[in-house]
Amino acid sequence: MKFVDQVKVHVKAGDGGKGCVAFRREKFAPRGGPSGGDGGRGGDIRFLTDPQMTTLLDFRYEPRHFAKDGGPGLGSDCNGHAAENVILRVPVGTVIKDEATGQTLFDLTVPDEEIVVARGGRGGLGNMNFANSVRQAPRFAEPGRPGQERHLVLELKLMADVGVLGMPNAGKSTLVSRVSKARPKVADYPFTTLVPQLGVVGYKDGRSFVIADIPGLIEGAHLGAGLGHQFLRHVERCRVLIHLVDCGGIEGEAGRTPLQDFDQINRELALYSPELAEKPQIVAGNKLDLTTGPEAFAAFAEALRARGIEVLGISAATGAGLPELLDRVGTLLFRDAPR
Repeated sequence: MKFVDQVKVHVKAGDGGKGCVAFRREKFAPRGGPSGGDGGRGGDIRFLTDPQMTTLLDFRYEPRHFAKDGGPGLGSDCNGHAAENVILRVPVGTVIKDEATGQTLFDLTVPDEEIVVARGGRGGLGNMNFANSVRQAPRFAEPGRPGQERHLVLELKLMADVGVLGMPNAGKSTLVSRVSKARPKVADYPFTTLVPQLGVVGYKDGRSFVIADIPGLIEGAHLGAGLGHQFLRHVERCRVLIHLVDCGGIEGEAGRTPLQDFDQINRELALYSPELAEKPQIVAGNKLDLTTGPEAFAAFAEALRARGIEVLGISAATGAGLPELLDRVGTLLFRDAPR
């Protein structure tokens, strides 16, 4: 299934039905008064979060949604029927914004949460509502009120506990496939991961957490360079970040070093969102199974220790160091949880 995490939609709630102008004409009611009923309410446009959905793909093909109008009022004091509401299902984690202003209207983070984004118009009053001792035969009624119309932007932010960040080809997909049952594409070239991948990690004592493989970031990602900038929004909900750094073969590659990669990713996070840069990070030097890995990792770890940052050495390919990495993640995620 194609992953779509941002779409524009146009929604229009139903208009209220018009009120009725009618008078009683019965054999035994020669002085029958006004009997026009009220119009029915127009249908709402509502969103409902569905835990089974993982993409906004349906809205890409059907971006316009309209509810039906309410029925008109009838004679004999009969009101018009109310129109049915239109319920649109969206994934958990969907953010609804106003297209014109960019203002966030709703942030749907709870399964089976239902909200109204466009309210149907109220039905107009029939002429029976305007009769009084002075005006005994009103010959007018109200028109229905128009339903709300909105142009919206839907953004999906994945609900993951842990996000794995790093440069392209740092080994993020290999790590996620090793610690969970997710099977993202793994290959020896950059930008193998084109969309975020989620996996569930079974931890100790029956606990588990969701891990997300975020496509690789490059310099200028916050401005739109590369692929990762499209998915930085998915990291915003993560409680812990694993910063994966390639220590196995980038020395001398276009002047890159593990420390430069580390600093560059953190700059992109800070430029995209200062709050994102403040999230807890676990730094892991990967690919220690390669020949140049241990030496490059030692220099990288020494440089970060001078900054007061601890680094874990791992090999996602062989599994070395992964238990320690998961323990570090578990400590941050579950430290406040009762045992």
